[in-house]
Amino acid sequence: MRDHKFQRITCPHCGNHVDVELDTTLGDQEYYEDCAACCNPIHLNMHIDRIYNKVELSVDSDDEQVF
Repeated sequence: MRDHKFQRITCPHCGNHVDVELDTTLGDQEYYEDCAACCNPIHLNMHIDRIYNKVELSVDSDDEQVF
């Protein structure tokens, strides 16, 4: 698995396409990145599946709540 990967996502606020760089060297991560178009925070949750050699990325808006 490559250490750095680029992924194009869609902003959950405005629908703009945003390119994000994923650093897989640190393992599972949860972080926020601002949309370049609308400046709203995008919540990213990355899971590294080493067994199947893949990266799972969940994208949602900052104001969505998980109960």
